[in-house]
Order: sequence, then C-alpha cells, then structure tokens
Amino acid sequence: MSEQSSAVPPLREPIMVAAFEGWNDAGEAASGAVAHLERVWEARPIGELDPEEYHDFQVSRPTVSLDKDGKRQITWPTTRLTWVSPPGSARDVVLVRGIEPSMRWRRFTQELLDYAEKLGVTTLVTLGALLADVPHTRPIPVTSTSDDEGLLERLAIEPSRYEGSSGIVGVLQDAASRAGLPGLSLWAAVPHYVGQSPSPKATLALLNRVEEFLDVAVPLGDLAEEARAWERGVDELAEEDGEIAEYVRQLEQAKDTADLPEASGEAIAREFERYLRRRGDDGPGTS
Repeated sequence: MSEQSSAVPPLREPIMVAAFEGWNDAGEAASGAVAHLERVWEARPIGELDPEEYHDFQVSRPTVSLDKDGKRQITWPTTRLTWVSPPGSARDVVLVRGIEPSMRWRRFTQELLDYAEKLGVTTLVTLGALLADVPHTRPIPVTSTSDDEGLLERLAIEPSRYEGSSGIVGVLQDAASRAGLPGLSLWAAVPHYVGQSPSPKATLALLNRVEEFLDVAVPLGDLAEEARAWERGVDELAEEDGEIAEYVRQLEQAKDTADLPEASGEAIAREFERYLRRRGDDGPGTS
C-alpha cells in the first residue's frame, strides 16, 4: 500500500465514494461527481496508488504541465484518495477518484479495500455512468443496486441482475461484498446520442443520489446552470437534424408512458419534502 498521510485523523464512521474514468464513466459523469465533491467539501489528501503497478502508460498517458514558476512537471495517471467532513454531517467521507487500471485488477481492488479497512469505512458507494436509450429532455435516470441485504431492505432497491462484461466498478463492488463491506452502486444513464464529455446533467443526477444517501446537502455551485446549458445545446443539435429530433420524440413518449403510474401529485410532493429536509428550513437556497 502507498504511504498514507499522517495528517488523517480518526474518521467518523466514514463512507467511501469511488469513481473511475474510462469504461464505467460515460460523459465523465461519475468522475465529475467525485471531483465536484472534492472541490465543494475541500478534500484533504490521504494517499495514492502507485501507477507503475496498474497502468499501461501507452493507454493512459502522463500529462505535462507548467507549475506557477513556469517549470515543467509530469502528472502520472493514478488513483488518489482524499477525505472530507461535509458540513452538517455526523460522518466523514473518503473520496476515491482515478482511472480504470490496465492490469492487476485484483491487487488494485485489494489495495483500495485495505485503505477502507484501515480508515474504518462502513459502506462503499461506487458511481458509474453508461450510454443508454434515454431522452436528454427528461430527468437522467439513476439506478441503485446492492448485494447487501441490509441496504436492499433499507433503500427498497433490487439486487443487480446484470450479466456480462464488467468494469472496475463491478469488480470492486464484488470484492467489497466478499470482504463483508456493504456496498451500493449508483449508475446514471447518459443519452447515447450525446455521449461526448462532459455531461453535467448526468453528474448532477448522481450528486442528487449521493446527497440523498448521505442525508446531507451538497453545494451545487454552477452545476445546475451547466446542466441547463448542456440541455439547450442538445436541443439546438436536435433542431438541426430531423432524424435526431424524431428519435428524441420517440424516447420522450416511451419515457413518459413508463413513468405515468409514478407521476402523481402525492409522489412529487413527497420528493419535494425530502429535498427541503436535506437542505434545511431555509429551503432550496440553503447549502
């Protein structure tokens, strides 16, 4: 294990939230969500994994930049761990952000689980995003899955029935489950016809679910406006292409039909009340 920062105090029942660039990260929605949490909650470093062990640098190349003194420096692709204390929360959060490794996945996941054990992590939350047949004009769907009986009952969700190729998110969740660490996986569905990065609307959808799970307000900053600007940009794209416009209408119709049983005034009011409770008595403006 890479050296852990000696500045990390004992954490308060921490939850680990992890995302990785690459196959699991359509529109950079998942990695963008963790990066946002790092910024708004002023993340402090814990440690990082040795990139030499896990990355093919011809696939994930290092980058060259200039520091404040104009000197060239190389940043190697790796996975970094930080920790935050969200205001108003009785729990701390360990944030994991990196790149899907090119090799040694079992060693990679074990190193992350070693960190989790050493830090006293109680739950692992992984974020992912995939391209799907969903309209950009509707709320981004986020699917929640878990293999932990306690979380399944508490959150009223179903275990995943997916069979097929897996990314590092699925491998990490499986390893955590085998190690006895409860895990929750959140996946945003990004419209496949606008899958280019970034996708702020999908990032926002994931953050809303993280906020709900942690039961603490996440400052959104300019993200909501960026999501609206993204949607307007896709609207303009559709207006210029009749085939895309017709396809979007078909997706909208299918989505609206599927959602009809849930679109009651009572359900909407219930969701809004939960939103206000998370943000405090001052309402949506509180953060």
